[in-house]
Amino acid sequence: MNDADTTQPTATDTDARLHALDARLERTNELLQRMLAEVAKTPSTHAIFVDAGYVHAAAGLLVTGTEDRRSFDLDAEGLIEAFIDKARTIFADSRLLRVYWYDGARRRIHTPEQQAIAELPDVKVRLGNLNANNQQKGVDSLIRTDLESLARHRAISDAALVGGDEDLVSAVEAAQGYGARVHLWGIEAAEGRNQAEALLWEVDSQRTFELDFCRPYVTRRPVTTYENEGEPPPSREEVRFVGAQIAATWLAERGRDRLAELLPGAPYLPGPVDQDLLVEAERLLSRSLRGHASLRRALRDGFWQHLKAQY
Repeated sequence: MNDADTTQPTATDTDARLHALDARLERTNELLQRMLAEVAKTPSTHAIFVDAGYVHAAAGLLVTGTEDRRSFDLDAEGLIEAFIDKARTIFADSRLLRVYWYDGARRRIHTPEQQAIAELPDVKVRLGNLNANNQQKGVDSLIRTDLESLARHRAISDAALVGGDEDLVSAVEAAQGYGARVHLWGIEAAEGRNQAEALLWEVDSQRTFELDFCRPYVTRRPVTTYENEGEPPPSREEVRFVGAQIAATWLAERGRDRLAELLPGAPYLPGPVDQDLLVEAERLLSRSLRGHASLRRALRDGFWQHLKAQY
């Protein structure tokens, strides 16, 4: 039996295969160079993430000496424009995706101020909840969701984060995990620090805006005095009636669940509730109750009397 004939590749066949391989490599390199050229022509993109609660507290304390929003006005539009201008300088070869403005609101319903901010170009307002003590809830999780999603989809290459809460560390780590760079922007602390050390450690860069930067955008509200010379102070019964009026509005807005939480503390009120009660009563009476301890007790009595009657 004859062995089967085996055909050995000739030198010509080998040269042809090598030539074809070289051609494919050349084509691959050409396509890669084109792709890199297109990537180089595509501008990088940045976004600005602003924790409004941090901005109000830090800027208010720095400029006016108080964190209480009721004591000053914040020019949010002007401040946002200043942030955009600063980002344009820092990220010179990048385009702005948008500014995200995170704030709290009761039942996540926009206030008139938040509506005005939402109408600004290139600005998106995202709302967490605001509890009975005027504390923001859910804002940090919103920031994390947006940061992570935009980084994952390569929608941004850089993120400027204006905030200071340690809970934002996970948001920073999530964005960095997808290749985005996160830059922490802060407002000069009136004393000590207003940004968590753990947050400072995780970010790619840090920047602090000082008093001169913040001052044009924060204005202390004038102190309203209700005292009218020669007029007697309101009576205890009048003040007690106003306290009941305010209690009726308070209950309608917050509901019986919140009332059940408040009742065990009677006859005392939590600080924020007591302060709101005083401010609203002075507005309705057009008179100051500061320095009138007996009238303030009457105000609380009227407030509690109405709430207990409804329980």
